[in-house]
Amino acid sequence: MKQWKKYILSSVAGFFSLAQFTFIFFFSNEGFQILRYFGWIIWVISLVFGWMPIFVLGRKGGVPKGKSYVHTTVLVETGIYAIVRHPQYLALPLLNLALILIAQHWIIAIIGVVAIVLMYIDILNADQEGIDKFGNEYKRYMRTVPRTNFLLGIIRIMGYKKKARKC
Repeated sequence: MKQWKKYILSSVAGFFSLAQFTFIFFFSNEGFQILRYFGWIIWVISLVFGWMPIFVLGRKGGVPKGKSYVHTTVLVETGIYAIVRHPQYLALPLLNLALILIAQHWIIAIIGVVAIVLMYIDILNADQEGIDKFGNEYKRYMRTVPRTNFLLGIIRIMGYKKKARKC
């Protein structure tokens, strides 16, 4: 795949996210306060998933000196990567969902849903890139760590810790 083609979906999703973020200042409903609170909580979670990989990959990804954290040479399966396979890709759909819940306006919701769908397609492509880069090791990783379901990932980690304590 040509280098520029691999960034099209995330770029378009980013554009829709920026539009969603901009429109939130113009279109917003009073709505339900509880949904707004959940939106802010999800926004904070998106920040965690967006920023933690920078540090984890930089430290554990076998990144060559002077290169960006995205140039990993080692499959990282610990930390946030033990919870979901694509934490940074997950951050944008979580942000989109947060903005939908905070604004509670149909225009923000439509733009956000489009961005979420585009990003999810990009996440599927990222799995294929992982297979291409790491082969069977990545396929094994795919069987043990959820793609984006961080709640399932946390539950699985908690289950593994309980099993380890019993031994």
